[in-house]
Amino acid sequence: MNDIARELEEAKKLLAESTDPAIKAMAQEEIDRLAAELGPMAPENQRNAILEIRAGTGGDEAELFAGELFRLYQRFAEREGWKVEPLEVNRSDLGGVKTLTALIKGLGAFGKLRFEGGVHRVQRVPQTERSGRVHTSAATVAVLPEAKELDIQIKPETLRIDVYRSGGHGGQSVNTTDSAVRITHLPTGIVAACQDERSQLKNKEKALAILRSKLWEAERQEQTQATGSLRRAMIKSGDRADKIRTYNFPQNRVTDHRIGRSWQNLEAILDGNLEPLIQALSKADFGNDA
Repeated sequence: MNDIARELEEAKKLLAESTDPAIKAMAQEEIDRLAAELGPMAPENQRNAILEIRAGTGGDEAELFAGELFRLYQRFAEREGWKVEPLEVNRSDLGGVKTLTALIKGLGAFGKLRFEGGVHRVQRVPQTERSGRVHTSAATVAVLPEAKELDIQIKPETLRIDVYRSGGHGGQSVNTTDSAVRITHLPTGIVAACQDERSQLKNKEKALAILRSKLWEAERQEQTQATGSLRRAMIKSGDRADKIRTYNFPQNRVTDHRIGRSWQNLEAILDGNLEPLIQALSKADFGNDA
């Protein structure tokens, strides 16, 4: 998070917590000033983000890469001062990620991460490859703005709620009770799940929040068919050829195919140094549907 955004968040907190009219007035003036410095920002871009990562083609290597992508976003979130809450993680036997859903909490999280939606391709020699041949694998990323209850109403009768036992690494049980929750929206078939909490009720609340975000995004997609940052446009088929970005280990290079630009120092990018890529995409106004 940059200094202006941090100051803006602190001013908003002061406005919400103070009971002194004079202090509230000063806080509001500061909010107005800082907001003007940040420039115009769509309301959705200021929200928390729902992050989904799925291993694509490439077997074990794709699952390991999906895990590395999650670490990339965790490290970037740390740099921005955001909090990452894994909601459902389905890990592979080798410690990679098959599927993952997480909530990234912080001012402007969706606004920055909305460019990350799509198919990410990796080219490298797997540790298990004795011949030294470079393999190509892929993982898909989707980024949704966190929806609020006022954004979309869900009728209870349209939901099917299933409970099950949380799973850990390699399918081992984390909890001894059926606390994990999977919710299916029957009219659309959209599914959301959460197993992060030991409480079934808390998992249900978080799963509903994810479902609300997915339904809201689907509704936005119907209203704005041309947008490029909505979930189904992001993930496409999950095939390696359907890529937005390539991480090439032999050449120490990351290429974003949407703007035709490459960066060296792949290791630093995978360690969370995403800011140069995000700035370039923002400048190109790529996928800006706000």
